Amino acid sequence: MKIVIIGGVAGGMSAATRLRRLNENAEIIVLEKGPFVSFANCGLPYYVSGDIKERSDLLVQTPEQLRARFDLDVRPFSEATAIDADKKEVTVRSTEGEYKLAYDKLILSPGAKPFVPPAEGLSEAKNIFTMRNVPDGDAVTGFILEQKPKKAVVIGAGFIGLEMAESLAHRGLEVTIVEKAPHVLPPFDEEMAAYLANELKENGVTLYTGVAATAFQNEGKTIILENGLTLESDLTIMSVGVQPENGLAIAAGIETGMRGGILVDENYETSKKDIYAVGDAIIVKQQITGEDTMIALASPANRQGRQVADVISGLKRKNKGSIGTAIVRVFGLAAASTGLNERQLQMAGKEYAAIHTQGKSHASYYPNASAIVLKLIFDPKTGEIFGAQAIGADGVDKRIDVIATAIKGHLTVEDLPELEFTYAPPFGSAKDPVNMAGYAALNIVEGISENIQWHELEKMQVMGYQLVDVRTAGEFNKVGRMAGAINIPVDDLRARIGELSKETPIIVSCLSGLRSYIAERILKQNGFTVKNLDGAFSLYATVRPEKVVK
Repeated sequence: MKIVIIGGVAGGMSAATRLRRLNENAEIIVLEKGPFVSFANCGLPYYVSGDIKERSDLLVQTPEQLRARFDLDVRPFSEATAIDADKKEVTVRSTEGEYKLAYDKLILSPGAKPFVPPAEGLSEAKNIFTMRNVPDGDAVTGFILEQKPKKAVVIGAGFIGLEMAESLAHRGLEVTIVEKAPHVLPPFDEEMAAYLANELKENGVTLYTGVAATAFQNEGKTIILENGLTLESDLTIMSVGVQPENGLAIAAGIETGMRGGILVDENYETSKKDIYAVGDAIIVKQQITGEDTMIALASPANRQGRQVADVISGLKRKNKGSIGTAIVRVFGLAAASTGLNERQLQMAGKEYAAIHTQGKSHASYYPNASAIVLKLIFDPKTGEIFGAQAIGADGVDKRIDVIATAIKGHLTVEDLPELEFTYAPPFGSAKDPVNMAGYAALNIVEGISENIQWHELEKMQVMGYQLVDVRTAGEFNKVGRMAGAINIPVDDLRARIGELSKETPIIVSCLSGLRSYIAERILKQNGFTVKNLDGAFSLYATVRPEKVVK
C-alpha cells in the first residue's frame, strides 16, 4: 500500500508515524512545501520572547531522523499543486522540478493559515508579520535584532495575539493591542476576560477593544483605526484568526463547508474516495451540541492523525468530534477554557446556568497559595456540563483538564463533588475548586440556591430588589460597594433580620459568594425571597470597576 500525506506537523506526522507502527511494509511519503516537516509551532511566541533559547529546540524531528526510525520518505520543499482523484495522483512541485506521484490512500493535513483582512496600504507595509511557522519566527526575531523596534502593535487579542503581546513586552517593546471584539480573548466570556485585561494593563500593555485597524500608512509605521485614532508602530503582528488551507482540496472537487473547512465523515474520509483529511483545515463536530465547528488546536490534530492511520489500517476508530480545550499565559496569569461559552450557548438556543467560584491553587494556609476564579456553565435542569473557564496564577490547567475530562465522560455537576483528587497542602485542598464548583452548581440544579449574574444586577434593582451586602462593615466602607447596597454583616444577620421586609425581594452579595450563600439560606428559611449575586463584589468590581462606589 502506498500512502501519501500532504502536510506534516501535528496531524500529518502523527498519521505517518502511526501508519508505520501498524504497517511495516507500506510505502509512506510525506510532502511538505516548507523547510520543516515536524516543528513546534505553538512554541514560536516563546522563541520570540527568548524563553526558548535555541531555535533547534522547536524542530521536533528532521527528515533524516524520521527515515532512520520510521523509514518514512519525507520530502521538504515539495508542494502538492494538484490532486487527480480519479487517477489517484498528486502533482508535486519541488526544487528538482515537477512530477506526478501515485497513491493508494491520500491524507490531507494542510493546516490553517493566518487570516489577513484587506486594508488600505497593507501591501506596501514592511513591518507587518504573521506567526504560523518557523520562518515566521525567524522573520520576527531577525527584524527585532536588526531594526531594534521600540513600539509594537498586535492586531487581534486571541490566544496567539496575547502570547505575542507578552513575548514582545518581554523583549522590551512598548506594546499596544487592537481587538475588534468587545474584549480581549473573545472565546472567553466578558467578565473572565476582564481579569486578563487588567493583567495586560498592569504590565504596561495598552488596549483598544471594540475597534479595528482599517488602514496602514508610511509603509506600515502608521496604523489608522476605524474610530479615527492613529497609532505608530515599528513592528506589527497580524493575529486576527486563521482560515483553512483549502485551495488544493477545492481544486480537486472535495466538498467544503462552513468557513471553507474540508468536510469529512466519521472516518475522516472526504467526499472523494480514498482521500482523507485531518487537522486545522477540517470541520469537526462540536461534541456537546453536535453542530459543525472548526477547532484549530494541536491536541485534536494529533489525535485525528493517529485515528485516520488506524482507520486506513483497518482498526475501528470514529471521529467523535472535539470540545475545544485551550490555555494561554498572560504575564502572571493563566487562562484556560473548555467546551462552550455563553455566547455559543445562546446561539445554539440552549438553556443554561452559570456559577463563579473562587478557590486556591493549594491549601490556603500553605505558603504561596494563589487565587483561582472558576466559571462553570451547565444545564440547570439536568446538570449536564456545557463548559468552563478559569483564571489564576497557578493550578488553572489542572482544574480545566479535569472538567474537560468530565465533559468527555458525560459526567454532570452532581458528579463533580464525587471526584477524588490527590491532596496534601503543597498540592491542593481537601475540597478542590472543582469539587466546590460542583457543590455550587448542584445547589442551583436542586433549587437550594438561586443566583443572578453580574450583568443582571442593575435590572433587578430597578425591578425592586434590595441589594444586601453581607461583608463586614470595614470591607463595605473601605474596599468599596455597589450602588444601592445596604450593609448587614452575615454574622449579624439573624439579630438584624427585622431590618428587612419580607415584602421586598432581596439580592445578597459578599466578596466572593460564599458568605452571601449562607445569608441566602438564612433569609430563605425565614420566609424571604432571595437571590445570590453570583461571583459577588469581587467579580462585579473586576468587570465594572467604574460603577463601584468608594
